[in-house]
Amino acid sequence: MHNHNWRTPAVVLICGGLIMTLAMGVRHGFGLFLQPMTLAHGWGRETFAFALALQNLLWGVSQPLSGLIADRYGAGKVLIAGTVLYVLGLVGMAWATSGAGFAFSAGVLIGIGLSGTTFSIVYGVLGRITPPEKRSMALGVAGAMGSFGQFALLPVSQSLISGFGWLEALLILAGVAALMAPLSAALAEPHRDLAAGRHQQSAWEAIREAFGHGGFNLLTLGYFVCGFQVVFIGVHLPAYLADRGLPANVGVTCLALIGLFNVFGTFIAGWLGQRHSKKHLLAGIYITRSVVIVAFLAAPLTPWSAYLFAMAIGLLWLATVPLTNGIIAQVFGVAYLSMLGGFVFFSHQIGSFLGAWLGGLLFDSTGSYDIVWTIIVLLGVLAMAINLPIDQRPLARLAPQN
Repeated sequence: MHNHNWRTPAVVLICGGLIMTLAMGVRHGFGLFLQPMTLAHGWGRETFAFALALQNLLWGVSQPLSGLIADRYGAGKVLIAGTVLYVLGLVGMAWATSGAGFAFSAGVLIGIGLSGTTFSIVYGVLGRITPPEKRSMALGVAGAMGSFGQFALLPVSQSLISGFGWLEALLILAGVAALMAPLSAALAEPHRDLAAGRHQQSAWEAIREAFGHGGFNLLTLGYFVCGFQVVFIGVHLPAYLADRGLPANVGVTCLALIGLFNVFGTFIAGWLGQRHSKKHLLAGIYITRSVVIVAFLAAPLTPWSAYLFAMAIGLLWLATVPLTNGIIAQVFGVAYLSMLGGFVFFSHQIGSFLGAWLGGLLFDSTGSYDIVWTIIVLLGVLAMAINLPIDQRPLARLAPQN
C-alpha cells in the first residue's frame, strides 16, 4: 500500500502544473506557424485558421467524455492517451501536405489530445486531493503554471522555427510534448476505479442535476465568450499587428507578454476566489476585457500600445478558469468535477472555434478584423450580465452529514 503515499497534494500540484505547462505552452505557439506554413503550402489563412478552430472544437467536444473517464477510472490513463494523440498530431502537422491532412493532425488528433492533458483532467485530481479551503488557490497555481508554459515555450517555438525551419520545429516540439507521459504517473489515482462504485450519484444523475441548475447554465454561456475572445486574439493578433505595419517580432512579443501576465492573473484570480465572490470576480474580468480592447483600438497603434494591451489582456486571459471550476466544485462537489468542468469547457471551445474561424473568414471577406473586434467587445458586456445572477451556494446534498 505504501507505493501511492508519494502522491501528496504538493507532488500532484507540481506534476499536474508541469503537464499543463507543456500542453498549453506548445499549442500557444501554433499562431507562429501560420505565415511560414501557408506560404510553403500555398494555402489561404482560412485553411490554417480552420484547422486550429477544429482543434478547439474537438477539444471541447471530447472534454466531457475524457473528464468522465478520469472521474470514474482515474486521470492517469486519460493523461497517457492524451499525450500519445498530442505527439502524433504534432508529427502529422509537420508532414501534412494537404489542408485535409493538416486539419486531421492539428485539428482532430491534437484537439482530442488536449482534452486528455489540460484543465479539466488536472483540476479534477487537484479538486479531489486538495482540502476545500485551499482548492481555489491550488487551481490558481496549476493554471499559472499552464500560463507560464505559454510564456516560456513561445520564444522556444520561435527560435526553433528560425533556427531549423517550421517542419523540424514541429518534430522537436513533439519530443517536448512526450515528456507529459512520465509526469502523469503522479496523477494516476490508482484506487479511483474502486472508489467509483461508492459514488452517491451516477454520472447521468450528476449531468441532470447540473443542467437543471440555472447557475450552471449561466456559467456555461459566459464561458463561451471567454473562448471566443482569447482564441481570436491568440490566433489573429500577430497577423493583425503585421497587417498594420508593425514588425513581426512585435506580435511574438505580445503573445509572450500575454503568457507572462497570464501567470500572475491566474494566480491572483485563484487567490481572490478564496476570499471574494467568484461570480463577481468573473463578471469583473469580462467587462474589464471589453474596456481594455476598446482602449487598445481607440489609441494610436505603436509597438508600446500593443505591449500594454498584451499585458492588460494577459492579466485577464485565463483568470476565468480557476474561478469557473471553483464555482462548479463549490456548488456540485468534486466527484464529477472533471466531467462537469468538461461540459462548461465545451461551451468555451464552441466560442474558441468561432473566434478562430470567423476571424479568418471575416478577414478574407472584408480585408479587416473590425467586425470581429466589435463582436468581442459586445460579448464581454453580455458575459458580465450573464454571470451576475449565478447562485453559487452549495447544493443541499453537500451539507455536512454528521
